[in-house]
Amino acid sequence: MNPLNPKKLLLTKWTAVTPVAKQKHFLVSKVVEPEQPTDPIELVEIEAVFSKATQVIPWRELQNDSVWRQGWL
Repeated sequence: MNPLNPKKLLLTKWTAVTPVAKQKHFLVSKVVEPEQPTDPIELVEIEAVFSKATQVIPWRELQNDSVWRQGWL
């Protein structure tokens, strides 16, 4: 996988390898900014396309190929 830049993750599309409750396709809807501008970005908010449910996850989790695939597959 290509290296990810947390500042460029906004509106990227992701597919869960093992869908739960028909939630397979996700969109990064928000990059959570740290309290201090000098701190690194740690979290992103992803939104399920099917149910519109959101959850906050560490952005580095998206690099795990056994959990996430980039794009909608």
